Amino acid sequence: MKSPEVDLAADEETPKESKGFRFSVKWEWALSTAFGVLVIFAVIVFLIFNSFMTVLMRQEKTHVGDTLNVVVEKLNTQKEPLTGATVNNLLRPKAVLNEGKKPAAPYTNAVITSLARDSQTVTVYDQNGNPLFTTRQGAVQFEQTKEQRIQTQMIAHQKSLVGRTPIRSKQGNAIIGYVQVTDNLRDYRATQVKLLQIEVVLGLMAALAAAVLSYILATFLLRPVEAIRETIHAVREDPQTDMRVPEMHHQDELSDLGLLFNSMLDTTQRYMDQQQQFVEDVSHELRTPVAIIQGHMEMLDRWGKDDPEVLNESIKASLQETKRMQSLVQEMLDLQRAEQIEVNYTNEVSDVTEVVTQVYDNFKMIHPDYLFILDDDVHQPIQAQIYRNHLEQILIILLDNAVKYSQKRKEVHLSYESDSRNIEIAVQDFGEGISQENRDRVFNRFYRVDKARSRTKGGNGLGLAIAKRLIEAYHGHITIESALGHGSVFRISLPILADADAKILNKKKEQAQAANDIPGIQSELLVDDSQEKSTNDSQEHTD
Repeated sequence: MKSPEVDLAADEETPKESKGFRFSVKWEWALSTAFGVLVIFAVIVFLIFNSFMTVLMRQEKTHVGDTLNVVVEKLNTQKEPLTGATVNNLLRPKAVLNEGKKPAAPYTNAVITSLARDSQTVTVYDQNGNPLFTTRQGAVQFEQTKEQRIQTQMIAHQKSLVGRTPIRSKQGNAIIGYVQVTDNLRDYRATQVKLLQIEVVLGLMAALAAAVLSYILATFLLRPVEAIRETIHAVREDPQTDMRVPEMHHQDELSDLGLLFNSMLDTTQRYMDQQQQFVEDVSHELRTPVAIIQGHMEMLDRWGKDDPEVLNESIKASLQETKRMQSLVQEMLDLQRAEQIEVNYTNEVSDVTEVVTQVYDNFKMIHPDYLFILDDDVHQPIQAQIYRNHLEQILIILLDNAVKYSQKRKEVHLSYESDSRNIEIAVQDFGEGISQENRDRVFNRFYRVDKARSRTKGGNGLGLAIAKRLIEAYHGHITIESALGHGSVFRISLPILADADAKILNKKKEQAQAANDIPGIQSELLVDDSQEKSTNDSQEHTD
């Protein structure tokens, strides 16, 4: 078994104030278990020990009582007051010769057997309290008594038993003397010491066995903690590592902790990847408009400022690229905010029917040259757990996309239906359509089916990526059906919220707004700006 270790590697990596000797969790578990077992064992042994010693003390009292009774029975036959010679002859008779002229064994006599106990001292007194007989020196001070009494008493700083009883003659029942038996409890104390030694040894063995078993058990049960610790070190050394806590086959809190830790790492990794992707995408997309503006400015600086036609063209191109950068930045901000929906918009509820009708009416107004058809199969309010502005933004992105690519047949269909679980909204255009190869990538960031034509239509390739992320953040789905030359159909599906759940979420929202003074106003304004920007862009393209 290993000794308590000091984790030097961990000490080198931790702050200076945390350095120092420490026990591992396994050793703390093992030692605390051993201590607990030792305490429980001590309590149980204490109870058993007390019970056993009580039985032994009762036996010692019985022995003292038996000795008193034997001596009394031997001496109470006397009619005259007791004398030293009489008592000595009765209690210590001379050896009797048997037929073979050999002395009989002295311990066949019950009196002699009682008096021969090494731990007992028998003393006989006359009726006046004068000692007549004693088996050994060191007797306890005499006390008269009228009945048999056996009690504990301290003699020479040691616990002893002292038994006293009067000797009454069989004729007349008169007291003719007294018997006193003192038991120094030597055998009792010897047994007590042996029991204590055995209990101490057994207690240490039990504590050691408990420590070993608990250490082994702790090593087995704390494997997820060790795996988490190794994973933390790996992540600290390389934040981009794919190392995760191994899956545990038994279901307990530590396994749940490992799964939760893996989920946290995946979420953190996703945020890091999103941040890195955000920087790379912005850098890549801004490089072209910045280069165009820089080229025009350098041309104007060299010779173009004296040519009105070149000056006008450069200013127009620079303003166009500036607007495109503004649109790009806004869309990137929208996409970045969409990654935080699970944190900031958990209690939002919207009337989907109302939102669909509103967006449909708005597009009919700003695109009068297009034919918009609404196919409503619901005809009643439907609640969904989604932020209203986000649902509007999704519909605006899909309808705006349909308008941009429906140049020949200016017609857009908007359908709206539901079942017992989900609400489905479909936006159909009759434009160019998308091939199977491009269909799988239209939701990627900055992806354009026709980059040249998309750029002239003002697109940055982020609209569908934003819509897809918003839908998935609210546990919905978005799909596409398309055929080249026949147009495309985008379908979004959202889970329907029961009326009771909607009331609960609305109540939570009101409580949160009251406590935080309507948090997220700035984010809502940014989303509103995005919607206004998208609507204005659609108007500009129409004009």
